[in-house]
Amino acid sequence: MTPPRVDRLGTPVGTDRTFVPQGAWGWLGVLAGLALMAVLYRDSLGEMAYIWSVDENYGHGFFVPLISGYLIWERRRELAARAGRGSWWGLAGVMVALGLYFLGELTTLYVVLHVSFWLMLVSLSLAAVGWAGVRTIAFPLAYLLTMIPLPQFLYQGLSGKLQLISSALGVGCLQLVGVTAFREGNIIDLGPIQLQVVEACSGLRYMFPLASLALLCAYLFQGRLWKRVLLFLSSFPISILLNGFRIGMIGLLVDFYGEGMAEGFAHFFEGWLIFVVSLAILFAEMWVLSRIGEAGESRSLSALLRGNEQATGPESLAGQGGARHPGRRLAPAFVVSVAFLVPAALASAQGVAHVEAPPARQPFLDFPMRVQDWVGLPLVMEQTYLDTLKFDDYLLADYRRDGQPSVNLYVAYYRSQKKGQSAHSPRTCIPGGGWEITSHEGLELDDVRPLTVNRVAIQKDDQKQIVLYWFQQRGRILANEYLVKWYLLWDAVTRQRTDGALVRLTTAVGPGEQEAAGERRLVAFSRSVHPLLPRYVPD
Repeated sequence: MTPPRVDRLGTPVGTDRTFVPQGAWGWLGVLAGLALMAVLYRDSLGEMAYIWSVDENYGHGFFVPLISGYLIWERRRELAARAGRGSWWGLAGVMVALGLYFLGELTTLYVVLHVSFWLMLVSLSLAAVGWAGVRTIAFPLAYLLTMIPLPQFLYQGLSGKLQLISSALGVGCLQLVGVTAFREGNIIDLGPIQLQVVEACSGLRYMFPLASLALLCAYLFQGRLWKRVLLFLSSFPISILLNGFRIGMIGLLVDFYGEGMAEGFAHFFEGWLIFVVSLAILFAEMWVLSRIGEAGESRSLSALLRGNEQATGPESLAGQGGARHPGRRLAPAFVVSVAFLVPAALASAQGVAHVEAPPARQPFLDFPMRVQDWVGLPLVMEQTYLDTLKFDDYLLADYRRDGQPSVNLYVAYYRSQKKGQSAHSPRTCIPGGGWEITSHEGLELDDVRPLTVNRVAIQKDDQKQIVLYWFQQRGRILANEYLVKWYLLWDAVTRQRTDGALVRLTTAVGPGEQEAAGERRLVAFSRSVHPLLPRYVPD
């Protein structure tokens, strides 16, 4: 008798091994899980989609779920063969995800909710198909992480560093072709025209989507592991170098044709052209890597992206249920996990929300313009900065005494530091004005209470300034920006507060004056103004 023909997964030809639950109850279970997740994370997913639509750095996020879904669909037959009865570890993951969800709701931090959503999706998958099944679709699940926007403080730090690098590369390109150009922080000086490399020109709008695409190509690439790793890692220098080249090209066009080349359609077209070039370089790299190594590895470029499934025979699946139909009914672990989502979804649907309760404060409009023997002059911030910084109240003033150089006082107060609204670190904002940070260190001040602040020396041409700054947060004086985030999380849960402020003092170092003299001036002013701040930034 002739044995039945089997495919590469050990399934008799003509047998449907697609992983689907059997009957209406099975489908209702899966749809119930998805519906409960939609209710739980409706605000989080809505915010994520909003960021994708308005921020070009994350525009690729719309495609990531579609790509992950397609990759899972492509492996559905192997998933059906490998899937087990579900793992109770999935229920443990669901409990952790729910903990993160309520923590995110309490702290009103979207990044915590985004991570909770991803962990919930992975945990429910684990509860449904077990470890072997999750390993089969591990990459599509992990790939979903590329759609999550970075926390604002990480984004600001990365953007600030890339702005400096891009500015330096742009100036290097201009000087290479004989154009006279100099760099002052993020400012490119072309003589009569100055170009500012703003946050939007940091290169992240190339880096994020290109890295996401490179990761996908590395997964599909039919080559050795080191080639895949190299392919992914190369996306970062490619995006950085091409963005520097783009800035140099813009500077060259501005030098020849005027400032109009740095804005409007010309600027938009230059950006898209550079991204297309980066894609071409990525595919060229894949072609080159396919020609390196053993002769048997060489193949056409079209064959490089045919898929990444490993050949799997019946014998390799024998110990994993090759002859079973694990999708005939929902795993008990999955059913129990979905049941745990019901009360959380009901609470979410009732609109249970965290309400912050910051104490009453005086507005900065009432801040005195005479502090001991210091006389102040209030200043008004431009609307562009107001739109970017998103604070609830601010103070900006120059104080003088005894004919000395002035001390600039800037305080940005946030009633609620949540969901992307928080103080911008001076370390990332200072270079935007063309200044370079020459030193950064901690400074201990003997004040009414111990006070540790950041001391920063900055320079632009022959101008020097000394900056002291700290974060005044709910009774704490913090210099470390990561501690600020930790206490923000802690106080949101324990005190129902996330209010706080950034305090920055700046003074110029006059001609022939030592930096120490400017530092003493700032220290003296901080001792005068520090006792007044709790009225406006409450403890």
